[in-house]
Amino acid sequence: MKMFSKFSLLFLFLAAVVGAASADTPGRHPAYLHALSDLRDARAHLARIGPNDHIDNEEQRAIDEIDAAIHEIKRAAIDDGKDIRDYTPIDAHLDRRGRFHRALELLDKAHHDIDKEEDDPYTRGLQHRALHHIDEAQHTVEHIVHSSE
Repeated sequence: MKMFSKFSLLFLFLAAVVGAASADTPGRHPAYLHALSDLRDARAHLARIGPNDHIDNEEQRAIDEIDAAIHEIKRAAIDDGKDIRDYTPIDAHLDRRGRFHRALELLDKAHHDIDKEEDDPYTRGLQHRALHHIDEAQHTVEHIVHSSE
């Protein structure tokens, strides 16, 4: 019985060590996790409004497309468990146009992260839909930027 206890403790110790070692290991798609982070940050830049601002229909459309892209990535079971409102702090000195330009940079990074070769046919379909939503958000934000010049 003593031997069984020692083996049990050894097994539990090894399981804990392996679990702790793999806790920081990115899954099969670490680029998708980066894309999720960039998408949340881009969303925050678009949704942040000042006291005299309001979100117009185009801005809301871009936010909706970002939300749809996030949803597609999460449907692919690539979820970091963070809330959609979990983003890095926005530079308070950015004006409205600066926020839109930063959102475009983040959308571009997210697109680049996701646009990798995908082996799984199911995930490939989700990947294409997420890319479509990111592209739609980019086009909408680009239109907003160009129409405000």
